[in-house]
Amino acid sequence: MQSSYDARQIKFTEHIRESYGEKRESDLERLRKLDGRVKRPAAALAYILGVAAALLLGVGMCICMGEIGAENLFYLGVAVGAAGIILAAVNYPIYRAVLKSRKRKYSAEIIALSNKILGEDGNTDGAQPEENK
Repeated sequence: MQSSYDARQIKFTEHIRESYGEKRESDLERLRKLDGRVKRPAAALAYILGVAAALLLGVGMCICMGEIGAENLFYLGVAVGAAGIILAAVNYPIYRAVLKSRKRKYSAEIIALSNKILGEDGNTDGAQPEENK
């Protein structure tokens, strides 16, 4: 029996069938997920701290200009703004420290999985294996 469906409809049907079938995760998908598990928390923390720093700096500026609070709170505004600047300054070192910690935690699993994908024998020092002559 000849199908009267075009390629787009067949592809759509296959997509629906895959969504009901058993999910088999490939090694490459697992590697991508592990990479995300390493990088995502560090990036999220950096974004949160960056936004908090910008808000602190902005609130401090508003207090200094007298837009928020009384006019005699200039020094409080300077202190709040300085806290925002300090938080912005330490944001990147905190990001790097969290990322380094997460890389250390997942490095063995990621290297083993990437070696499996690349078909390597587990040689992680960068040296080429010697060939038998």
